[in-house]
Amino acid sequence: MSRIEQQLDRAFAPLAAAITAGRIPGGVLGVIDSTGQRAIRAIGQAQTVPMSRPMETNTWFDLASLTKVLFTTERVLALAEAGRIDLDASLTSVLPDFRHYNLDNWERKVTFRQCLGHQTPFPAVFPLYTYGRDPDLLRTFLLQHEFAAGPSVYSDINFILLGLALERIAGHWIRQMDPGPGFAWSADPDQSAATEDCYWRHRVLVGEVHDDNCSALDGAGHAGLFGTVTSLLDFAATKLANAGADALIRTPLSARRTHGWERPYEGWSGGEHCSPQTIGHTGFTGTGLWIDFERGQAWTLLTNRVHPTRHFDSGIIALRRAVGDAINAN
Repeated sequence: MSRIEQQLDRAFAPLAAAITAGRIPGGVLGVIDSTGQRAIRAIGQAQTVPMSRPMETNTWFDLASLTKVLFTTERVLALAEAGRIDLDASLTSVLPDFRHYNLDNWERKVTFRQCLGHQTPFPAVFPLYTYGRDPDLLRTFLLQHEFAAGPSVYSDINFILLGLALERIAGHWIRQMDPGPGFAWSADPDQSAATEDCYWRHRVLVGEVHDDNCSALDGAGHAGLFGTVTSLLDFAATKLANAGADALIRTPLSARRTHGWERPYEGWSGGEHCSPQTIGHTGFTGTGLWIDFERGQAWTLLTNRVHPTRHFDSGIIALRRAVGDAINAN
């Protein structure tokens, strides 16, 4: 058995245990190294309500906040490298109408780099979808809404605003943009892991975005991307092969964050044994990707832990850490 297959065996055990215990319906685990060797395994159910379907290694997942790093961060940094934007300029350099009725406010001073690192005073949660279903009007509303400044926290608003900047530069909405190789903005329900039985959309969500704000906006920079385990391992392989060209995603902006990504800290999702040169990110639906540049390896854990409801302790935090610790056991 190869080293990567041994890693998969160890890391698969806590995933299988979580499914046996009824904590999550199913999952797919994938591991890859810098030589291109990979191992993938699926277990459990892709859907349990209102029908049952098995999880497959080619099942599509709603990647949720992995959109932030797989799509939005990539495009913002590419525009910066091309000289199209200045990361230390305010968002108003692209969105001049952002809070333009009050030119002397903190929102107009927020920069691209601060948004990438979640170093802004925006609130952690903002239920934009409760203000209506008109995507154009919601975009305008968000740009004019007066937020109360608070402590710097992880906030979807940072990446919703980055997404609006990408749309303004491109001249069309995110859902009209190329999502990248192996990714999509929706997926065939018959080939997708189900997410939530949604209260306000009155259906089990399968192949359509789970995130409420992204749904109301009809696409956004913080969520909405779909992909498979192969999509994520291919992305990770590209990063491992081009580590020097992607310096900013490894460059710290704070004790916990780089440009877009998280970096190791006590209690983080990648476990206790990652090298300092590891980056990672998770998604609310139960997804995650971690890339260890020092060890030349990456792993992704994809689950449908919000199916059929988010209002249940799935144990996803402990599961992610257990998987990471098993990957890096030696």
